[in-house]
Amino acid sequence: MADVASRLTTLAEELLGGPLPVRLRAWDGSEAGPVGGPVLVLRDRRALRRMIWKPGELGMARAWVAGELDVEGDLYELLDRLSGLLWERAEDTRGLLDSVRDPGLRAAARSLLRLAGPLPPPRPPAEEIRGRSGGRHTRRRDKQAISHHYDVGNDFYELFLGPSMVYSCAYWTADGTLEDAQRDKLDLIARKLNLEPGDRLLDVGCGWGSMALHAAREYGARVVGITLSREQAAYARKRIADEGLTDLVEIRVQDYRDVTDGPYDAISSIGMAEHVGAVRYREYADTLYGLLKPGGRLLNHQISRRPEPEEEAYEVDAFIDAYVFPDGELAPMGRTLSTLEDAGFEVRDVEAIREHYALTLRRWVANLEREWDRAVRLTSPGRARIWRLYMAASAVSFERNRIGVNQFLAVKTPVSGRSGTALRPRVWNEKAD
Repeated sequence: MADVASRLTTLAEELLGGPLPVRLRAWDGSEAGPVGGPVLVLRDRRALRRMIWKPGELGMARAWVAGELDVEGDLYELLDRLSGLLWERAEDTRGLLDSVRDPGLRAAARSLLRLAGPLPPPRPPAEEIRGRSGGRHTRRRDKQAISHHYDVGNDFYELFLGPSMVYSCAYWTADGTLEDAQRDKLDLIARKLNLEPGDRLLDVGCGWGSMALHAAREYGARVVGITLSREQAAYARKRIADEGLTDLVEIRVQDYRDVTDGPYDAISSIGMAEHVGAVRYREYADTLYGLLKPGGRLLNHQISRRPEPEEEAYEVDAFIDAYVFPDGELAPMGRTLSTLEDAGFEVRDVEAIREHYALTLRRWVANLEREWDRAVRLTSPGRARIWRLYMAASAVSFERNRIGVNQFLAVKTPVSGRSGTALRPRVWNEKAD
């Protein structure tokens, strides 16, 4: 079995029609592939069974979460080298295997099946979501999805988010700290919303309360924050009480579809729309529009994806769906803008901050790696590995322009046409005439 790595590499290169871009080390200690870079390590042949049984991203993800697949060296470099295989090839691995006609290659494939061991593969790791009930993006299923992602322990999130507890793209205006950049992002949103003392702000998907706290403390706004995560709500309420802001901030465990106490002067939706889903997004935009007073502002901060040549072919990322954001969906920027307009909003500004998220994610990964042992104790080895891979791969995706993040400033402009927006764009502290 001393040539396992060579045999795996040969088969991969035959299937891919070119050289494997990373070095491979197999469970028997053998290595093959280019030297001088990161190494993809198959620690156990169970990893190969998973990948044969579930070709593509999900099989690799299961092996990674189980600790059977690992990386030695720079994780970002390895993901960057593999990006063309993981994200940019349309061909399905199973289809490639089925289409092979070369007798030698078919013999090699049969040999690899023997190396992989008896099928079926091991059970999926415990961290994989199971038992989803109800239709996609119903209230019940959305609550299950949010709980899977967020109710894994506030202490775990503190490890990599830092004291700000902001789980969205920071705004890097200078060579500062993560805390500086997150504060600047929250302040940018508050200025775009033109918050003033006494304004009613609805923070949809309020997380651990950071935007609500900033708006109340720095701008005197009266804030309602809503989340479906009980752990987030408990954490946010404690922060608010500790700062003596309970008279200005209310945190609710509530679905956005159940908010009926408008009108609000402003609404912030930061990293929330990704959970809504394409089937619900128009309903979401209509709901927010209905909750605003005439002239009220919406700041929608949302991750986007590149448009597909055929939009019907878009599929949710298998790893993200099974382990990170169940039922999460990304939309192209243009679709989001059109949906907001269809709901009645006047979109006044769109700011693309894609590179900012790559910087943010790299800081989060560094924090997680620095506190690795504690992260494993607080959750599980598999959960820690999920977040490391998810955040590092996302950073590469933002850097390669596979995904982006945008802030949409939209106004419920009244019949008079007076939007209340400053004449000069991007001067957010300038008062309207």
